[in-house]
Amino acid sequence: MIRIFLTGYMGAGKTTLGKAFARALDVPFVDLDWYIEERYHKSISELFALRGEASFRELEKAMLHEVADFDDVVVSTGGGTPCFSDNMEYMNQCGQTVFLDVNPDVLFRRLRVAKRQRPILQGKTDEELRAFIVEALAKRAPFYSRAQYHFDGGQLESHQQISNSVQRLRTLLGV
Repeated sequence: MIRIFLTGYMGAGKTTLGKAFARALDVPFVDLDWYIEERYHKSISELFALRGEASFRELEKAMLHEVADFDDVVVSTGGGTPCFSDNMEYMNQCGQTVFLDVNPDVLFRRLRVAKRQRPILQGKTDEELRAFIVEALAKRAPFYSRAQYHFDGGQLESHQQISNSVQRLRTLLGV
């Protein structure tokens, strides 16, 4: 049975690598945020606004437990998922966990062009965005560091880099 959880900050490439990795392993891919949005027919931003963060995190935990029961799956978690409740420990018990470690400069470059799709980043200047990323990574580092594997997610810009990353991840995880 294959049950792999990809964790990391927004823009780390969890979905990009997760889709390609699942395809290579011929198993389903689940993006936890998409799973929640489909289930509740609302965007993550709307759920945050309607429920507040504490209630959203409880919902997220319940959905994580649901997808963690799937056999043969690659799951991309939300960037904050490992940082709440016992989610990181739970994922470690249920499967293999991989932290996609990406340099803050690379995250800045990726998120700078994606600000429109990410409400939490809208309206930030470049300096504010860079500081926001560095501060958030520092806060989340103790949680991300609990992943069983650390993987450089900085090389996911082209099809060739994604393919190479899939092969490196297969070797790392032994799948």
